[in-house]
Amino acid sequence: MWVPPEVKDPVVLHHPTRKSVGYFGAVRLRDGCFVFARETHRFDGQTFFDFLQQLHAKSRSHKRRVEVISDNARYHYAKLHAEWREQYRDRVALNYLPPYSPDLNPIERVWKLVRRLRLHDQYFAKLDEVIAAVEAPIHPVGARQ
Repeated sequence: MWVPPEVKDPVVLHHPTRKSVGYFGAVRLRDGCFVFARETHRFDGQTFFDFLQQLHAKSRSHKRRVEVISDNARYHYAKLHAEWREQYRDRVALNYLPPYSPDLNPIERVWKLVRRLRLHDQYFAKLDEVIAAVEAPIHPVGARQ
């Protein structure tokens, strides 16, 4: 974006109907296998619980324990899934990162790569085009699990 030098604090207005899409994601460090879930509305305890159950279902065939590295979002601690986490604590463990430390979370590298390879310097007229671009390189890997 070009801004005249005399403008010290430019204000960029976004279209009022701006839409977004978000993802929950997990990557297996051993082989790079990737599991994701699209979230089009909001991230909350219920949507995170749904993703935990999806992750648990995909990992049942493996004998190893699933260690989830998570940031400190409130929905990661939700009472809604506290009983489930306790019930499956021998199969699924949540490890929380220190505050303000996204560099330590391996999934951030995946999202950074996806943004750079699939979204950078492109115009998308519709949200469906963004979803297709993001999921195109990811879907085959997630499907082979």
